[in-house]
Amino acid sequence: MTSFHLNILKFSNIIKINSTTSSSRLLQLRNMSLLKNKSGPIKVADKVAHFKQDVWSIFTPLAAQLNAVNLGQGFMNFPPPDFVRQAAIDAINTDGCNQYAHPKGRSRLLKALAKSYSPLFNRTLDPETEVVVTAGANEGLYAIFAGFLDDGDEVILMEPFFDQYIANITMNGGVPVYVPLRPHGDTNKIMSSSDWKLDINELRSKITPRTKIIVLNTPHNPVGKVFSKEELLEIGQLVQEFNLLLISDEVYDRLYYKPDVHERIANLPGLWEHTITIGSGGKTFGTTGWRVGWSIGHKDLIKTVLSAQTRIVFCVNSPLQEAIAISLEEAEAHDYYEKHISSYEQRREKMCKALSDAGLPYTIPQGAYYVLANIKGIKIPEDYEYPENLNGRPRDFKVCYWLAKEIGVVAIPPSEFYCEGNRHLGEDYARFAFCKTDETLEAAAKALLKLKKYINE
Repeated sequence: MTSFHLNILKFSNIIKINSTTSSSRLLQLRNMSLLKNKSGPIKVADKVAHFKQDVWSIFTPLAAQLNAVNLGQGFMNFPPPDFVRQAAIDAINTDGCNQYAHPKGRSRLLKALAKSYSPLFNRTLDPETEVVVTAGANEGLYAIFAGFLDDGDEVILMEPFFDQYIANITMNGGVPVYVPLRPHGDTNKIMSSSDWKLDINELRSKITPRTKIIVLNTPHNPVGKVFSKEELLEIGQLVQEFNLLLISDEVYDRLYYKPDVHERIANLPGLWEHTITIGSGGKTFGTTGWRVGWSIGHKDLIKTVLSAQTRIVFCVNSPLQEAIAISLEEAEAHDYYEKHISSYEQRREKMCKALSDAGLPYTIPQGAYYVLANIKGIKIPEDYEYPENLNGRPRDFKVCYWLAKEIGVVAIPPSEFYCEGNRHLGEDYARFAFCKTDETLEAAAKALLKLKKYINE
């Protein structure tokens, strides 16, 4: 090869190297430009970005900050029964209870649930196929929505509703649709939760070709309504007519007050195949922090819940599943359920008397452990100052803030349990939880007496 050819080859290689270097440099500059454009906070998913500060993160810290009597969030400020706590201690001390449980639940708990609930459902439940243990009732609800909803499917909720329903639905692609319970009678007087009625024709009008699920809550939070058999039959007829899934949220199923009786919609003709019933160990035994719940239903429905559940949490807290199983096994021997209801009847009486003495009308609950008080007559100074996080919130938020700061009692504003368009239906009320000690309820009663001078007669 001549020197001329060698020089040509060298020149060609130099061009190739420079070309490669230039391309690499251009790619590097382009990437730097893209990175510069993407500086700042990482974009939040749309399904989460729209969530506002929830009511619990406003009023629970406020109760601690003000050292106010906390009748807000529905957790007990007294310990579970001794036999329940002992069950947890024994479970943790049992070697086989401290590792992963089967995704559908520990065998002992599944069997205990089947034995306890079979008489209540008028059928022999199969613990292997008709029961699944969930990480609290809330995760059970999430698993149902995950298992049955496609994007755009509609879920009908009865207002006021447990606020977690909304996120559970929308994060699984569903669309909430609302129909309110409405009080019938003079709300400025004491009334029964049975006076809050569902308009069955309004419910029918909300059903569309996209409707997939109706959610029922009985005994109801926050109204305390225990739906009658006649009301359940009307709802059930629509479920069957339109071939819908019904979620029956019955976490307060062991807490209803005589003479009312808790009816199970799954027991009505033709509804077992359409209904998933939600239960809660936390509500049943006063152990809300244990996060053990369950879903009961037809095997084809439970199969789908289990399929979703396995991908969400895989399995539930193993030793506390065992503790709930032992508690269910021993509850009857301790006459627990009767004593449980009796103790809450006394708490309900204390709460209602406190509101009567303060001059507030209210709804007497048939079940659960909340009282809705009518706060419309409370007159707050017009120039009273509120924190910025209450800007744009309905009146009940502001009254509840004022109650906490000036009266020393924390309640929850129930407009949080309505859709945006129906918030006005809840802004004349405040929810008081009476799952508290006698001392707490007595302190609340004393503080609430200060309301008298602010109430319009």
